[in-house]
Amino acid sequence: MLSKTKLDIWTGTEALLFDLDGVLTPTAIMHELAWRRLFEEYLAAVGRGPAYTDADYFDHIDGKPRFDGVRDFLASRGITLPEGPEDDDPAHETVQGLGNRKNRLFNTIIETDGVDPYPGSVRLVEAAHERGLKLAVVSSSRNAPAVLRAARLADAFPVVVDGAVAAREGLPGKPDPATFVRAAELLDVPRSACVVVEDAVSGVQAAAAGEFRAVVGVDRGAGAEILRAAGATHVVDDLAELI
Repeated sequence: MLSKTKLDIWTGTEALLFDLDGVLTPTAIMHELAWRRLFEEYLAAVGRGPAYTDADYFDHIDGKPRFDGVRDFLASRGITLPEGPEDDDPAHETVQGLGNRKNRLFNTIIETDGVDPYPGSVRLVEAAHERGLKLAVVSSSRNAPAVLRAARLADAFPVVVDGAVAAREGLPGKPDPATFVRAAELLDVPRSACVVVEDAVSGVQAAAAGEFRAVVGVDRGAGAEILRAAGATHVVDDLAELI
């Protein structure tokens, strides 16, 4: 049930399951930039439109596994490409090739700009550690371990279920709840004692479908009402509000 009151993050909670990009780190902005560069260049090269917009990121890409994002955006423009092998050359016009091209763009941005975590998110992580809660990161990105290291947060999260883990274990990506469920299993905590923290609509939908104790939506641009409609039980602008 949706609550308009402040969530008691501690009582009855044994674990916090965090999305990464846009929740712990502002790398969602870097992902947005990488996707924009990818599809602006691609659409210009093939002479197709309409042009890429900010809405495309939230409507077709945000929170999804990389290759699903490629597929769904291309479908919105009526474009179908061959899949290609998973390690396809970024220069190739395939779903996997474009996905790998986006990953190369993202890594270049990370190396150039670095990663600073959100201060309010760090405060919540530290408070959770002090209270003995278990922590996990659940991210669609295959870059999650590298981003956590760059943000100096790797030691805080003994469990990371990212895109690489999902592929290896055959777990469907968000909005399916499977990756969140897997993180709870690895932490050995029942879902009824886990709080999920997400900023993407697809991630909130996944958490809501998983029947966790609560789903905190972090409004980094998707919109509070949209996050609530997707299943968020609470919405905040910054995670420090939960302390």
